[in-house]
Amino acid sequence: MKLLLDFLPILLFFGAFKLYNIFVATGVLMAATVVQMGITYALDRKLQTMQKATLALVLVFGALTLLLHDENFIKWKPTVLYAAMALGLAFAVWGLKKNFLKLMLGSQLELPDAVWMRLNLVWISYCVFMAIVNAYVAAYYSTEQWVNFKLWGYVFPLAFIVGQGIYVSRHIKGEDEKQQEPGA
Repeated sequence: MKLLLDFLPILLFFGAFKLYNIFVATGVLMAATVVQMGITYALDRKLQTMQKATLALVLVFGALTLLLHDENFIKWKPTVLYAAMALGLAFAVWGLKKNFLKLMLGSQLELPDAVWMRLNLVWISYCVFMAIVNAYVAAYYSTEQWVNFKLWGYVFPLAFIVGQGIYVSRHIKGEDEKQQEPGA
């Protein structure tokens, strides 16, 4: 059920695009994301930071897409967002000496600092890769082909999440390990 709820706005977006156009699909995505977050809040009595950020980004950039009414804006938006994320993570870790991934997720995951650093580097690399791939598709393909790429391109984030999960799971301490630590 949760998986369906997570992908429902995306599925509705693609359905609306196929039936109407990119602008109707954007409105559907915005409305579906609001409903999705409402259901999530009703079930969990809270929204995670990432859920709040997703909602804000969908609403702000969706509104800009509808206001500007420019297909190029929607096609290039992911490139800009991925590049901004890569730059933000890089600046935070090397400029500010802060690991934003650890700051955002550290209360949920107990990992060694070296693992947090590797995760940050992997996220930077992933965001750069996705920015380049989206830029290429946005520049050389039609809006319909770009939307199809976004649909089938979900293999990239899914593979990334699975790979990240496998990597992180090797470094999470089990309850037995925590109890064996001195002072635990």
